[in-house]
Amino acid sequence: MTEQLQQTAVNFVHLRVHSDYSMLDGLNKVKPLIAHVKKLNMPAVAITDQMNMCGLVKFYSQAHANGIKPIIGVDFWVQSDELAGTLFRLTLLAMDNKGYKNITLLVSKAYLRGSVKDRAVIDRDWLIEHNQGVIILSGGKAGDLGLMLTKGNMDVAHKVTQFYQQHFANRFYLELTRTGRVGEEDYIHRAVDWAQQFDLPVVATNEVCFVDRQYFDAHEIRVAIHDGYTLNDPRRPKEYSEQQYLRTSEEMLALFSDIPEAIQNTVEIAKRCNVTVQLGTYFLPDFPTEGMDIKDFLVKVSEEGLERRLAFLFPDEQTRIEKRPEYDERLEIELKVINQMGFPGYFLIVMEFIQWSKDNNIPVGPGRGSGAGSLVAYALDITDLDPLEYDLLFERFLNPERVSMPDFDVDFCMDRR
Repeated sequence: MTEQLQQTAVNFVHLRVHSDYSMLDGLNKVKPLIAHVKKLNMPAVAITDQMNMCGLVKFYSQAHANGIKPIIGVDFWVQSDELAGTLFRLTLLAMDNKGYKNITLLVSKAYLRGSVKDRAVIDRDWLIEHNQGVIILSGGKAGDLGLMLTKGNMDVAHKVTQFYQQHFANRFYLELTRTGRVGEEDYIHRAVDWAQQFDLPVVATNEVCFVDRQYFDAHEIRVAIHDGYTLNDPRRPKEYSEQQYLRTSEEMLALFSDIPEAIQNTVEIAKRCNVTVQLGTYFLPDFPTEGMDIKDFLVKVSEEGLERRLAFLFPDEQTRIEKRPEYDERLEIELKVINQMGFPGYFLIVMEFIQWSKDNNIPVGPGRGSGAGSLVAYALDITDLDPLEYDLLFERFLNPERVSMPDFDVDFCMDRR
């Protein structure tokens, strides 16, 4: 699709768009958003939701289905020592699959650490480790550089600039917006001067939250509900404007006619971003198998587990000998299906986290749903129900005709889960 951008007379690409996966400020459902992008004859678009990539698969699929190049990114909340506790914004766009991986790792690190000021936040220093394959948009006047320029703190602004020039040479863009919000023009004047002084490229965005300006009121209601205000509350922060819609290329060109390079750079960035996401394939974590083939390992631990289960179910040895054939036959059938379909790792991973929970005194349910019909699951202590005793069918959980991945329903105690 990069070839399409190069061959088509493209004037502008939206690089900062929120979908409804931005839990606070996005109203755009992915499918109608992509339809609107196509209607505007735009060959590419970026969805950059706040601190998450939940809409990525839907976005990537819909974009390709409509002949639109998907640009993958995230709007991050960031903190740094220089801003002493003030959170700021940066938008990261993936140039390639390495950048895509780095962005996913940054999102994960933010949530694994826990909330900072009631939200997931990354440290700016984390960008040093995860800088490959990533383009940064500065966050406009809400970014660290923008905040310092607006405050006139040029010493810190210079340090911030040095950081990005050192670690993101030719991949850091000073972001400009004109959405009718307070302070934008003052910031733009300072930002353009600063960009000229330090040879920084500039880029125009519209911080899109809804496809059309008619949805602004609905957007404000959503934000007010989230923040705990009524619309008429004089204390309610008014951080958005009705101009944050999906403007046409012509509107953006007219808006930045005095800074044409800010528009041109949107197209250049779009050309630089080329990520391939492989869909329709399962990617399971590697499970340590003590040097054995993972299929053989599943057979081994399942047989050992069944031995323990049978000793518990049938303490009398003679009874156990009589019952064993039907259990062995069922186990063999299930293991053959599981291994043929490529899911031994899934069973082992579920076994591991359930055992970890039990070892750490977190109560786990005995089994629920179709997964309780698996004897392998019973042998691995994933479930605590003997499926043969209750005539439960393994085929309801997994069979060669099933087109989707198996899914164990597991109940954990609400405390410490």
